[in-house]
Amino acid sequence: MQSLKKIFEFYIFSNIHVALAGFCLTKITLLKFANSTNLVPYFVGLSIVVSYNFIRFYEIKTNSLIWLKVWFIEHTKSLFILSIFSGIGVAYISLFTDFNSSSFLVLFPFAFMTFFYVIPLFKIGNIEVSFRNFPAIKILSIAISWAGISVFFPLFEVGYSFTNVVYLEFFQRILFVMAITIPFDIRDVTTDSKALKTLPQLIGIKKSKYLGIGLLSIFIGIDFFKLAISQSELIVTIGIAIISALFLLFSKSCSRSGVNVRTLSVPPLSSSG
Repeated sequence: MQSLKKIFEFYIFSNIHVALAGFCLTKITLLKFANSTNLVPYFVGLSIVVSYNFIRFYEIKTNSLIWLKVWFIEHTKSLFILSIFSGIGVAYISLFTDFNSSSFLVLFPFAFMTFFYVIPLFKIGNIEVSFRNFPAIKILSIAISWAGISVFFPLFEVGYSFTNVVYLEFFQRILFVMAITIPFDIRDVTTDSKALKTLPQLIGIKKSKYLGIGLLSIFIGIDFFKLAISQSELIVTIGIAIISALFLLFSKSCSRSGVNVRTLSVPPLSSSG
């Protein structure tokens, strides 16, 4: 049992879980648009392992992620090896396959938002300014970057024309990511800096949950504006929305101070929550 716990901890805190989410979201996009390639989903997943672990290293170095510091130091060698092999995978896909290198132009702004979500863009006095620290847009920056990486980037890479359906999918993905990010802002409402002005800080936990339900309702509604949507796809969309709504409704705030790393919940799509 102890071995399984250690494996699960490494799976979560090494960002393999987040990378798998990126792989799946990208794969779902391609399947929706009748493309079965795995090249771009693998690229996205491996890139997340490299970039998010680098961000984690930065957070540990600057003492902005104290609750994970002990675990991170204990597993530095394993994380380094995982990141190196992931980086080799990214390089191989980029250089030795038929990967469309021009798609990096589409990827860049969203990768930029991901990379500088925690790492500061610049300083104003002693204040470090990153996307995470811009008041009220933390959740929006997460949603836009993930939507761009998992919708625009893969479709451009495979040569799909950007029609209205693509933009609807992009907007739908933004709403979904925003909705599933709200529970993590609720979790951190007592520990996040007041300057962040997250949704729960601005409008309260209960109203944030209502807003999340509203986002998921629109998420479902967008499917009715798509041409030739199948009944099975609509059922899947509704099912995902219901499951997400349940997690949202039962989410609650908690404090990380003095909490052992083994008791913490799964981190959000962002690198630090």
